[in-house]
Amino acid sequence: MSSRKTPAASERTHEKYERLIALAKTMPAVSTAVAHPCDEASLAGAMEAAQAGLIVPILVGPKSKIEEVASQHGIDLKGIEVIDVEHSHDAAMKAVEIVRSGRAEVLMKGSLHSDELLSAVTKKDTGLRTGRRISHVFIMDVPGHPETLFITDAAVNIFPDLMAKRDIVQNAIDLYRGLGLGTPKVAILSAVETVTISIPSTLEAAALCKMADRGQITGGILDGPLAFDNAISPEAAKIKGIKSEVAGRANILVVPDLEAGNMLAKNLSFLSHADAAGIVLGARVPIILTSRADSVRTRTASCAIAVAFAHSQRSKTPIRS
Repeated sequence: MSSRKTPAASERTHEKYERLIALAKTMPAVSTAVAHPCDEASLAGAMEAAQAGLIVPILVGPKSKIEEVASQHGIDLKGIEVIDVEHSHDAAMKAVEIVRSGRAEVLMKGSLHSDELLSAVTKKDTGLRTGRRISHVFIMDVPGHPETLFITDAAVNIFPDLMAKRDIVQNAIDLYRGLGLGTPKVAILSAVETVTISIPSTLEAAALCKMADRGQITGGILDGPLAFDNAISPEAAKIKGIKSEVAGRANILVVPDLEAGNMLAKNLSFLSHADAAGIVLGARVPIILTSRADSVRTRTASCAIAVAFAHSQRSKTPIRS
């Protein structure tokens, strides 16, 4: 039995996140509507990002509750705008309204449920919808892996169809390029690397690759179906005899459905001790979905990614790191 010890959190490096945070800190802080920051984690997360010079928060929620949380946990709200609304539902609607009016370029989730915020975002007449399907991307800093891994969609779309997956892929590519990371290699994941009618995700993977060939997906290099091992391990790809620009070198991993993506992301988090920043794309502005379980570094990285992407969207050209 191996005596190898699991590295403690304090021993793990975050060099990939540090680069993203450093990039965002070179840019002006972005006005951010924070919906219902009514617990310590969400309020402190927003204020930590503000202190880091990443965002200018507009706090939207019951003012008395926000001030109570700040007082209890020693969080300084001096100079911070607080917009008083009664309930979390009102906070979600008001935060979206602030973004629609142009007062904020980023939307951030507080202590309300993700579904409640996204419901306000997706409302037909008052939300932040675009022609794209909204999707989530985990930006994962995996110890021992040389590059940041993007995993999508593991949080919003449960069983996306082919056209939804087209948008999911395009959203992730646009984020990767918008962060100045270059042209991504996109692996469409399945259980196997061969197309077989008995596994529908392999058929969709092949279709997505052909869509990229025909210009329906742009900006990335796609290959699939690929199993997880031969998507990220050059050795596994070589053993299987897979020859492609993506196999063994994937930057973006597109999962078949939310269940597979959620399990993959959590396996990397709990077994490989990866950090997982999260952002929602496809709306008018990037949306930061924070979790109570997120570390300070992860919350800050999520804000940094949203800020850098918001700046790239202003000019529609990639930011160079």
